[in-house]
Amino acid sequence: MTSPFHSRLPYGERVPADPLLGRPFFPFDGDVQVVPLAEPVIPEPPRAGEPGGQDCPTCVAPEQQAIWGDEQWLLKAFEPTGLPIVTLLVPREHYRLDNLPPALTATLGPMIQRVAGAVREIEGVGRTHFNRWGDGSEHFHVWFLARPLGMMQLRGAMIAAWDDLLPRIPTEEFAANARTVARSLATISGEPLGIASAS
Repeated sequence: MTSPFHSRLPYGERVPADPLLGRPFFPFDGDVQVVPLAEPVIPEPPRAGEPGGQDCPTCVAPEQQAIWGDEQWLLKAFEPTGLPIVTLLVPREHYRLDNLPPALTATLGPMIQRVAGAVREIEGVGRTHFNRWGDGSEHFHVWFLARPLGMMQLRGAMIAAWDDLLPRIPTEEFAANARTVARSLATISGEPLGIASAS
């Protein structure tokens, strides 16, 4: 079943990229083509952690790639990326956004503040961007992306694209950045884990 929104879209066609070209945060120039718009997939395929989908990776190996954790939350950092660090905040227990218990939901705002502040402690970070995309895994998660100081092109939603485009930071620098974030969080609760627990 589709909606009026779905019925007016030009499936199979390329929509023009003109509205984005020349914008201060758009990382592409020149002859940019948008891929043809695909037909909706309804029903949607299950996400990881949903019935019929792959196993939830956080539930299968809770502390894998975690750099910090306390009784309620884990912070993960998967690998060196193009930004100083990209992290993922997840509850230890498997919840969706719509069924987070009130007590855990009450801690989400303070955790966002803490993680954002801890990421900004990395040398050369100007801002911490955070957002929630929920299409890959049912297990609730919030992404945090470190915008380097002074890199004004990386402001806004396209920071995720820039993360893929920029050269990967060295592994040693990634580990040091993870330790900075984890140790900052551990001053209030929890402890550094994994790569961040090394001295």
